[in-house]
Amino acid sequence: MESPEVKLSTSASPAPLQPEAPPKGGHEAPAQFAQGHSPAPPAMQGGARRAGLAGIEGDSVMTDVHRRFLQLLMTHGVLEEWDVQRLQRHCYQVHDRSAPVEKLEDFIHTINSVLESLYIEIKKGVTEDDGRPIYALVNLATSSISKMATDFAENELDLFRKALELIIDSESGFASSTNILNLVDQLKGKKMRKKEAEQVLQKFVQNKWLIEKEGEFTLHSRAILEMEQYIRETHPDAVKTCNICRGLLIQGQSCETCGIRMHLPCVAKYFRSAAEPRCPHCNDYWPHEIPEVFDPEKERDAGVPRQSRKSLRARQH
Repeated sequence: MESPEVKLSTSASPAPLQPEAPPKGGHEAPAQFAQGHSPAPPAMQGGARRAGLAGIEGDSVMTDVHRRFLQLLMTHGVLEEWDVQRLQRHCYQVHDRSAPVEKLEDFIHTINSVLESLYIEIKKGVTEDDGRPIYALVNLATSSISKMATDFAENELDLFRKALELIIDSESGFASSTNILNLVDQLKGKKMRKKEAEQVLQKFVQNKWLIEKEGEFTLHSRAILEMEQYIRETHPDAVKTCNICRGLLIQGQSCETCGIRMHLPCVAKYFRSAAEPRCPHCNDYWPHEIPEVFDPEKERDAGVPRQSRKSLRARQH
């Protein structure tokens, strides 16, 4: 379904972004919130090029604070919850220092109420590996592959489809670069050399469709949020579902007896207080290591720097 043509005013755009004065007891606005830091993700680039977000016709609820927040989130596509909260504070500092910062859930609901008619939504999710809350701006108008058509050539889109299929069919939720590149000769459209395919895979990583870990690729959290319906419709026999949250599962752990699967964050929460971990379906012993996942209180107290966060790749089964 195509998104309706929408005219956006550019005559009253917010003032250029200035560094935020750190609020009492808070943190300075992160440098990545400066304009022009990174390109908009593919699904959003077309709309961003056509018009700004200074004012939506008929808009009676969004303020300049909301508009700047939406502009900057559009630039990044996806951010962790902590960064989203800092971004919100930054927008208040720029446009309305005296106003109390609205509860994030209500703040985003206000924006989504306006975006609804545009088939765009700010969605909340969690990362599959360590359960970090994230917010992503996703386009709901068409299937995700077709939305990428304006940013990628036909053979590049076909490479993504084949990578996606390998990821979904795999037990680990990862596809090796070797296996993906071996399918280059089967691509539709213009022929592609393996060296070119490697560069295209990196484009998918840069645009937050894929994540690369140790030479293997999996879906980015933003891609999972945006593509869940598409994946369920196009790969119904291969789709895996978490036994706890019932959400789409790409990475996780599985019971060796009955075969049910669980996201790593769901595993951690379910067995948090269990003396002996047992499968919630068959009650057999859960054979995997219980992962350590994101705990906002522990991390805030410990002051763990982002670059030192430990990968949980070895725990994925």
